[in-house]
Amino acid sequence: MEEIQNPKSKIQNLRTAVIGVGSLGQHHARNYAELAAEGKGEFVGVCDINEENAKAVAEKNGCEYFTDWRELLDKTDAVSIVTPTETHAEIACEFLEKGVHVLVEKPIARTLEETDRMIASAQKTGAKLMVGHLERFNPAMVALRPHVTKPLYFEIHRVSPFPNRSLDVDVVLDVMIHDLDAIQWLVGENVNVSEIRAVGIPVISDKVDAANARIEFENGAVANITASRIGTEKIRKTRFYQTNSYVVLDYATKFASVTSLAPNAAHPLLGISINRLQIEDIEPLRAEILAFLDCIERDDAPPINAHDGRRALSLALGVLEKIERHRNRLNV
Repeated sequence: MEEIQNPKSKIQNLRTAVIGVGSLGQHHARNYAELAAEGKGEFVGVCDINEENAKAVAEKNGCEYFTDWRELLDKTDAVSIVTPTETHAEIACEFLEKGVHVLVEKPIARTLEETDRMIASAQKTGAKLMVGHLERFNPAMVALRPHVTKPLYFEIHRVSPFPNRSLDVDVVLDVMIHDLDAIQWLVGENVNVSEIRAVGIPVISDKVDAANARIEFENGAVANITASRIGTEKIRKTRFYQTNSYVVLDYATKFASVTSLAPNAAHPLLGISINRLQIEDIEPLRAEILAFLDCIERDDAPPINAHDGRRALSLALGVLEKIERHRNRLNV
C-alpha cells in the first residue's frame, strides 16, 4: 500500500492551538506561546467551553480565544487536546481528518474502540497523533533511559493529595497510567503482559481513589504499583532491579541513580558504586511539545505514538477490570 503523505507534514511555521485550558491546558498554552516567541511556529489561540477562562488564558499568552473548537479546524496545523477524556476521540478525529496534527493528553481515550477510531483517522490523512505520556520527558527518565538493560522487578509509588480539579476518571486512568506506560516502555514493547492482579477503592470521590496493581510480564519481569490521590504528601518514585544494578528514579525531584555491583570484586561491598546521573533540567511539558513540533517539521514518527497510548490504555483497563472484581467481593 502506498504511504499516505500529509501535505501539512513539513510546514515550517506551524500554526498551533490548545483545546482545553484548565489546570494542565494552560501550561500547554504557556509553552506554545513561549516557543512562538522564540520563532517556533505561530500560536493561534486557545479554546475552552468556559469563556471567562479561555479569555484569561488568551490574554496572558497574547493570542485569540474560542469557545467552540470547530472554529480552529481551518486555522491550525497542530493542536494539543487537553479536554476531559470522554471528548478526546470526537475532537481528535475531526482534526486528524482535516490533516491537522494532534497531541492528545493521556489517557488517549476512554476505550480501545475510540482509540482505534483515532488511529484510523490519523492513518487516513497521514497526520501525526502523539500521546502526552509526560513522564517519558522527565529529565530524570531521559538521563536514566540509556542505562536501562533488562528490568526484573519494579516497586513504584505515586501518591498525591486529592487534586483541586475536576476528575472525569479514576486514579488508574488519572495517574497510575503514567507508570503503566513507563514499565511497558522499559521492559520492552515486544514483551507482553501475562497476568494482572489489582485492588482499589473509592475514598473521597465515587471513583477509585487508591489502587495497587501487580503486573507480570511474559519474560518474568514483575511490577508492583501503588497509586493514590488521597495522600498527605507528594511521592512519585520508581525503584527497580536489573542484572547487577539497582535503579532509583524520583520524578518529583528529577533525581536518578544507578547502584551497580562489579561482578569480579574481592568482596561485594568493595564492588558497589553509586552513579548519580546528570540531568538536563528542562520542563518536561516543554520537552514534550518540542518533540511533537519537531516530529512534524521532520516528518518523523511521534516519539510516543498512538499505539503506545493504546497499549497503556489497554493495560489500565485490565487493571480496572481486576479492581472491579475485587470491589464486588468487598461490596464497595
